[in-house]
Amino acid sequence: MSNATQSLAGTRITSLLDANSFVEIGKSVTARSTDFNLTETKAPSDGVITGYGVIDGNLVYVYSQDASVLNGTVGEMHARKITALYDLAMKTGAPVIGLVDCAGMRLQEATDALEAFGSIYLKQTLASGMIPQITAVFGTCGGGMAIIPALTDFTFIESKKGKMFVNSPNALDGNYTEKCDTSAAAFQSEETGLVDGTGSEEEILGQIRQLIGLLPSNFEDNDSFVECTDDLNRTCDDITACAGDTSIALSRIADNGIFFETKKDYGKDIVTGFLRLNGATVGAVANRTEVYDAEGNKAEEFDGTISARGARKAAGFVKFCDAFDIPVLTLTNVTGFKATLCSEKMIAKAVGEMIHAFADATVPKVNVVIGKAYGTAYVAMNSKSVGADLVYAWDNAEIGMMDASLAAKIMYPGEEAAVLNEKAAVYRELQSNVESAAARGYVDTVIAPADTRKYVIGAFEMLFTKREDRPSKKHGTV
Repeated sequence: MSNATQSLAGTRITSLLDANSFVEIGKSVTARSTDFNLTETKAPSDGVITGYGVIDGNLVYVYSQDASVLNGTVGEMHARKITALYDLAMKTGAPVIGLVDCAGMRLQEATDALEAFGSIYLKQTLASGMIPQITAVFGTCGGGMAIIPALTDFTFIESKKGKMFVNSPNALDGNYTEKCDTSAAAFQSEETGLVDGTGSEEEILGQIRQLIGLLPSNFEDNDSFVECTDDLNRTCDDITACAGDTSIALSRIADNGIFFETKKDYGKDIVTGFLRLNGATVGAVANRTEVYDAEGNKAEEFDGTISARGARKAAGFVKFCDAFDIPVLTLTNVTGFKATLCSEKMIAKAVGEMIHAFADATVPKVNVVIGKAYGTAYVAMNSKSVGADLVYAWDNAEIGMMDASLAAKIMYPGEEAAVLNEKAAVYRELQSNVESAAARGYVDTVIAPADTRKYVIGAFEMLFTKREDRPSKKHGTV
């Protein structure tokens, strides 16, 4: 309505929402400051269009910054419109979507603009875990504005024009844009762990629409259920071929083969994302050893270990799922932790965060061991010992301390190859065999890979009414 059809910021809103559903709020708001002749500059809606509408019938609140008005800068009234939108969203329990195209703080308003940023940060913090928050960056998102995506749950960035940075690339010692553009979509998605998806403006808006359809509106009312049109007893006959690239394996398990991956360019040894099982949204975390491109060619390969980036990515995702009462499914295929000097600086802390997230989550949790599950890395991946409600394992899985051959070399140093092979076979039978783990209760059921979909659907249906009390405290500190 009005501004929503007269500017690029408005066009983005109408492209995102269902047709003719947008209702603008605060159209007449303008800047109050008179310093530096600001009143002589026309500022329709003070550079941000705010309002509400629906996506596939789901209520959402949207703000879209207008770079054609004072470069989309944030001032007192600009921020007041956004915070008022957050107040409405929290009262009604609906997501907030921010479409960002902003030159940062409005210099003409100085401390008023600083207070404005602070007021947005506060509302985002209060809304965190209460309603989903999504940010899409279509232009500049610099300085204090870059903190706003960091305080939301999901962030998307336009691959060519989107720029996100706290300090501009040329302000970094020894760096310049041509050497390393730290503000570019590629750097932000691959190196910072902040970005969930990149693409054209049209692709990003499509991704947001798909994501909204998968998420509950708020932490109390889980309305992310749809009628399942897929066969609940469908077998996944080719799933073993997808055990390396678990983003594909998860799509085989999912209703109608649809899996929405998050942060797919960051920490690629771990896959995170959403799928539906019997019409209900489930969050998934899985180890990955291979990445295949759209043409089916192997693009990347990993060594089966967990990296610090992957662990931190998993931790944040599980915390989101727990906050919004979304069940968690894990696919485990891991041999240890990434062993590099760089990883060693962060791995203990990152894995600690991941274990804490799994152990602290009270939502239904199901784990399927689809390959190797060795050592502490296996324990960290939502094992029975850290709180998984049900653990399944494929009949070809291996669960134990370490690879049997390596264990034999450690236990029998200096022995001949024949002896080591014999001892390794015995170790494999006694300690690494999946039946051995099942006999101890660490695995609830050994299943055929093709039956994975049937078992996990049944598990989550059984766990639907799960309730779990925890020690009374304010919050954890990990």
